[in-house]
Amino acid sequence: MKKAGLVLSMALAAGTILGACGKDSGNKSDSNSKAGFKVGMVTDSGTIDDKSFNQGTWEGIQAAAKELKWDANTDTKYLKPSGESEAEYLSEIGNLNDADYKFIVTPGFKFETAIYKAQDKYPNDKFVIIDGAPHKDDKDFTPNVKKNTVSIFYAEQEAGYLAGVATALKLKTGDVGFIGGMEIPPVQKYNWGFQQGVKYANDNYGTKISIKKENVIYQGTFKDVAAGQQIAASMYDHGVRAIFCAAGGVGVGAINESKARAKAGKEAWIIGVDVDQYDEGKYDGNKSTILTSATKGVAKSAADMIKDEKDGKFPGGQTLIYDAKNDGVGLPKENPNLDSDITSKIDDVFNKIKSGEIKVSNVRGNLIK
Repeated sequence: MKKAGLVLSMALAAGTILGACGKDSGNKSDSNSKAGFKVGMVTDSGTIDDKSFNQGTWEGIQAAAKELKWDANTDTKYLKPSGESEAEYLSEIGNLNDADYKFIVTPGFKFETAIYKAQDKYPNDKFVIIDGAPHKDDKDFTPNVKKNTVSIFYAEQEAGYLAGVATALKLKTGDVGFIGGMEIPPVQKYNWGFQQGVKYANDNYGTKISIKKENVIYQGTFKDVAAGQQIAASMYDHGVRAIFCAAGGVGVGAINESKARAKAGKEAWIIGVDVDQYDEGKYDGNKSTILTSATKGVAKSAADMIKDEKDGKFPGGQTLIYDAKNDGVGLPKENPNLDSDITSKIDDVFNKIKSGEIKVSNVRGNLIK
């Protein structure tokens, strides 16, 4: 039963795939807010410039503030907990509440039990949990989204699918690989979608890309940079031309390896994740080893919830899915390493996913050779 509970939890919860660390707090509060309500954020294990969920969430908050003509210095604030425990998350949520920031956004599944308690402790506050669903503890994973909370998930498999098509069209032939962090649903869905996208390109555009079993590896953490570099080095040494990384700090290690090889004149592509990681792969000026990135609209979803609250339409009690149909997942608008013919084909595939003509499975298939 414990194993079954864990599976259910992972099926309903999601993980922050990229991350870093930090300690300082964000903007200071001002009780004379002109916004009508103030928006607070508690960061996950990273900083607001982590190129991932924290940064995306904060950018969404700032974008909403700008659109609504708020003073971002007084109407928005972020706090960084000293650790990653439920108690430390709840402490910062309480600090935001005390400072009159009563609309609180939290990025990642690590906040699930903290939000479960906070939504009852602060019934007049509003909570948005990104990539997670409130549940009681590590024994009871039953989602409990109260009327003052919204839970948001993403169709990672669709973003992975588009990245698979793009990778196949760019390389045309050869082996590709996948490095995941923890083997949890959002990471798995990226992997499964990627494999399906590669197959679609092989079947419809005549590419000949293969994904071998030994080139799909879950490292087990999101933090081990050195392990990521070692895994990537081994894959490249065995002929892999591009690696899709959904692995946080492990992925950072893979990017480091790709840049070192690129500087030496070797081919070593990386497909980024969650946000556009093109800049992370830069070497020798503006060149980058990031072929493209499978992205999800973290900033968009955070901004959407704030604007809904401002308009009196906060979808409390609901679990929302951001996918191709609502432009919640995709590839970056600019893909410098992809030519116009490739991006045109990707746009066509995206529109087919959006219309339902192409259906991307979010479960494991039998695609690996």
